[in-house]
Amino acid sequence: MTLRRTTALLGTAVLLAGCGATVQPPDPGDAAPVVVENCGERISYPLPQRAVAYDMSSTEKMFALGLADRMRGIVMPSTADPAVQRSPYLDDYRSVETLSTDVLSREVVVAAKADWVLAGWNSGFSEARGITPQLLADVGIRSYQHTESCFTYGSHPVKVPPLDALYTDLRQIGAIFHVPERAEALVSDLQRRAEALRQQRPAGEPARVFLYDSGTDQPFTSGAQAAPDALISLAGGRNIFSDLDQRWTTVGWEDVVRAAPEVIVVVDYGDRPVTDKIAFLQSHPALADSPAVRSGHFYVLDYGQAVSGPRNIDGAEQFAAYLRSIGR
Repeated sequence: MTLRRTTALLGTAVLLAGCGATVQPPDPGDAAPVVVENCGERISYPLPQRAVAYDMSSTEKMFALGLADRMRGIVMPSTADPAVQRSPYLDDYRSVETLSTDVLSREVVVAAKADWVLAGWNSGFSEARGITPQLLADVGIRSYQHTESCFTYGSHPVKVPPLDALYTDLRQIGAIFHVPERAEALVSDLQRRAEALRQQRPAGEPARVFLYDSGTDQPFTSGAQAAPDALISLAGGRNIFSDLDQRWTTVGWEDVVRAAPEVIVVVDYGDRPVTDKIAFLQSHPALADSPAVRSGHFYVLDYGQAVSGPRNIDGAEQFAAYLRSIGR
């Protein structure tokens, strides 16, 4: 039996703590392992002592749960640095060691003597790069994959709506680190705000929205299984690629033109200046007659709000305010 799989249901220890409160970490000798289901597998997690998180999605889930002081370090690609500097968790970022500014690698994780790694499938973990949950388990390191990314993992993918996936992650990370009440308080607040947005969506046909991440020959965008789709819907818009049962994906410009987007949401994360992205879209001949370009309706979405994380609801609230400001 590997470290990745277990069928025994072990007891869980509960550390009572209010959301955002400073707490004394439990003694690992006194804390029973916690069993959760991650990407279709039941996994037993001893209390992590040297946690490593990859990219903003993982890192800010940890920070939102008040777990910065429980981390060995983070791996943060340099393209995310501008978004990190804008993050409301900047003080937490500064308090945790950055182990690498490249992609996640087994060498970095092993050198850090990590005992637990948080990342997504194909957004951190990668068969091609030789860093998978099983390969880490073989050297004694537990892993947790973002529930959203389970949709593309293994031979039996698990599909969970993006916001439900976020709530699942926060609750399960809270359980693994023995701060379940803190996690529940955070999730309850996010759910309350999400429901308020649903209730405030205007009647009538929602605004047609194109999410532009990157790409010139072909645009890279969000399908139905990634966070921006939920964010756009909550705000009162409709992702023009919500019919694609995928996470992040490449599409054709002809499909964008055919959908006639009224608003173009541009993800800002440092791969290139967002002003350059907007200038490219404005000058693209195929888009010249689209309602969004004619009206100049471009909205900049911060990378930290675009990936699965606690700031998805912030992004939805702010985008909703933008849509109302243009009469949509």
